[in-house]
Amino acid sequence: MRFGSVDFKEVWFGDFEFAASAGDRPQPVCLVAHELSTGRSVRLFQEQFRHLKEPPYSIASDSLFVAYYASAELGCHLALGWALPANVIDLYVEFRGLTNGSETPAGAGLLGALIYFGHDVMEGIEKEKMRQLALRGGEYTDTERQALLAYCESDVMALRKLINQMLPALNIHHALLRGRFMKAVAHMEHTGVPIDAESFVLLKENWDHIQDQLIRRVDADYGVFEGRTFKSDQFARWLLENNIPWPQLQSGRLALDDDTFREMEHVHPKIRPLRQLRVSLSQMRLADLAVGPDRRNRTLLSPFRARTGRNQPSNTAFIFGPAVWLRCLIQPMFMMGIGYADWCQREFGIAAALSGDEAMQAAYLSGDPYLAFAKQAGAAPPDATKASHSQIREQFKACALAVQYGMEAESLARRIGQPVWQARQLLRLHHETYEKFWKWSDAAVDYAMLNGRLHTVFGWVIRVGAQTNPRMLRNFPMQANGSEMLRLACCLATERGIRVCAPIHDALLIESPLERLELEVARTQEAMAEASRAVLDGFELRTEAKLFRYPERFADERGAAMWNTVWQIIEEIRGRAACA
Repeated sequence: MRFGSVDFKEVWFGDFEFAASAGDRPQPVCLVAHELSTGRSVRLFQEQFRHLKEPPYSIASDSLFVAYYASAELGCHLALGWALPANVIDLYVEFRGLTNGSETPAGAGLLGALIYFGHDVMEGIEKEKMRQLALRGGEYTDTERQALLAYCESDVMALRKLINQMLPALNIHHALLRGRFMKAVAHMEHTGVPIDAESFVLLKENWDHIQDQLIRRVDADYGVFEGRTFKSDQFARWLLENNIPWPQLQSGRLALDDDTFREMEHVHPKIRPLRQLRVSLSQMRLADLAVGPDRRNRTLLSPFRARTGRNQPSNTAFIFGPAVWLRCLIQPMFMMGIGYADWCQREFGIAAALSGDEAMQAAYLSGDPYLAFAKQAGAAPPDATKASHSQIREQFKACALAVQYGMEAESLARRIGQPVWQARQLLRLHHETYEKFWKWSDAAVDYAMLNGRLHTVFGWVIRVGAQTNPRMLRNFPMQANGSEMLRLACCLATERGIRVCAPIHDALLIESPLERLELEVARTQEAMAEASRAVLDGFELRTEAKLFRYPERFADERGAAMWNTVWQIIEEIRGRAACA
């Protein structure tokens, strides 16, 4: 059967309904699959397939499996001990790609895709009722079983409707690559992140008291809280006393969003404890952190949700979402270790490679692109080191990062704590030093504006509308191609049997038995290097790795002080309880 430009012997559309508690693996309830050319269908309830050693449909290299949000179906495969299909196309991912940057009338779910293409759909209330019935799990009546199978079958037949309208616009090879990543997502969600469950329970049980004590201890240096309420006027007083200029809104009020706090803590590190306290109080709902009975954090990684194709897992359910100090809960299991491998200066390297700017490539290959930038611009001597010219290096680093994120002179000036004229001078030096990069970047924006779209090397597209911000378009090639690189690295690593726990922006978190930890981390770095060469036409990005062996915790220096403070409070609580 010709499917796009590729021949397949069989094309199967499939859908599972399953039960799943927070942090746990799915428990398949029923399954419906339909083959495109023969019309053959499979309709099975859990007791009819859970004993099977393989799926009741072909997953061979000459077959194709089509689903909507395929990582869910593939997660059911893994929960049942089944192998994954050789070829996958995910119509959710392709619908996101076809509409990326455009408005959709009812979101990007299956219901939204059907509405977008003008199909009649099941009422949302009825669909939610069936979904909740599947999530309930347990025993089902005959009526409930038939209703669930009918609901499951309706989703499968909806896929047939969608494929007819979506197929002409698909690049089948790119679609298969994205489906390949959804297989990696299923593996990563199946593995999960190991958590110190006992400490997590202590945190949840004592969180109300911990919050009060955190405010008392941290706010002692600021005096900006009344009870649990942050007072902007008292913060303004503290800023004045400490001679710290702070960004303001058009109304004249202080900008108190977390992005501003994050930006300002780079210039004024004394802000960091206050920012972490605010995040802990406002964003942390510990009950929402998804930890399963096997002590692993699992949640939807939400692939392709961002316009750049990045994952966007829940900030409350995913361990890497809330305050950074909470990551100290990550702890390898007994006799196991975890490795955290990330790319070095990834966006700088991507920009250097894709633009073909030789000076920028040389800066990256030097091992310290920010100091190299300062030397190339004549702001530091050839023998300068990170130690001897740390302040200059930090300013040129801030400038290089500002360019990657579309930051203008005013924001850069705040980031480096210098006048606006000095920030403009730094940006001018970047233009002069990396002239070829800027021609390429300008050309990317021009192309997007003229053609109404911009794409990555593997075909992820952003569509341009009247309200599209040119700074986003300038940033898109670095961020979106970085997403391509991360996706390919996840594919290579999971396909080689590496236990990847999660992707984190520009890094992979893996686990391994202690005796193989160093080897598995090295294999992960090899996969990441290979992915960078594939995306960047042979240009290889460096990686670095941190290893943590049981009983060590995952360490992030940005959160170490807050974690220690929290644990001092917990020990005091436990001490008082022991004396009572």
